[in-house]
Amino acid sequence: MRELKCLAYSLSHDEDVWRWSVYDEDGVTVADGAHATQAAAQQAVEITLRSAGGESLSA
Repeated sequence: MRELKCLAYSLSHDEDVWRWSVYDEDGVTVADGAHATQAAAQQAVEITLRSAGGESLSA
């Protein structure tokens, strides 16, 4: 069984894009990206969290 990791994420609007980042327990960025819509950015965060086996801490 894979161990659950505690991960946090941020989602913000910057100029014409939505930027997102996923962080580990030490605050290190493990993934990030930018998308044209908030929905696309949120979906990317959710996919990243699932693939990392993480448990979301915050938004």
